[in-house]
Amino acid sequence: MAAQEQTVVELQAQLISPEAFEPFGQLIGPTHDGKEFDQEDAQLVLDKGTPRFYIMRLPKRGLCFSRITYHASVTQCLGGLNPGQPWYMVVAAPSGSVAAYPQQQQLVAFKVPHGVFLRMKEGTWHAGPLFDGAEQMDFYNLELSDTNVVDHNTHDYASANGVTYRVLEC
Repeated sequence: MAAQEQTVVELQAQLISPEAFEPFGQLIGPTHDGKEFDQEDAQLVLDKGTPRFYIMRLPKRGLCFSRITYHASVTQCLGGLNPGQPWYMVVAAPSGSVAAYPQQQQLVAFKVPHGVFLRMKEGTWHAGPLFDGAEQMDFYNLELSDTNVVDHNTHDYASANGVTYRVLEC
C-alpha cells in the first residue's frame, strides 16, 4: 500500500495575551504573597482524580505537529522552565468529540514567553509544547495522575487527513 502524500500547512503564531487565550483557558503570572484567591488565580478542575504535578522534560521536536489532543476531565496547566526560551502551543476550542476534531481555520498558534503559564479549559484541543533551538526543555505540568491513560483523546492529521502543520514563529 502506498503512503499517503503529506501536505504541510503553515500556521502563523501570535504572541499570547490573556484576551487572545481566553477562549481556551487562562494565563497565570506572578502575584504578591498573601493575595486573596480570586479570578486571576488558576481556576482549576482537578476533582475527578488524583492531581499530578511534575516536571516534564521534552526533547527538541521542532515546530511541526500532526497530532492534536484534548483532555475532557481536567484543566491542564503547563509552563516552560527554561529562562529566555519561548515555546509554542497550538490550541482549538473544545468540541467534546474526537470525531469533531479541529479544522485548520479553528487552530490558533501562540508563542509563550518564559514566565507565562497556561491553564487550559477542560476539553481544549492542544498540540505542544513545541520549541526549536534548545535540545530539550523542561515544563511544569499539572493534570490528573491518569490523564494520559484514561483521558487522552487524539486526532492524527497525518494518517487521517494527510496533513502536517508547521508553526511559523512570530
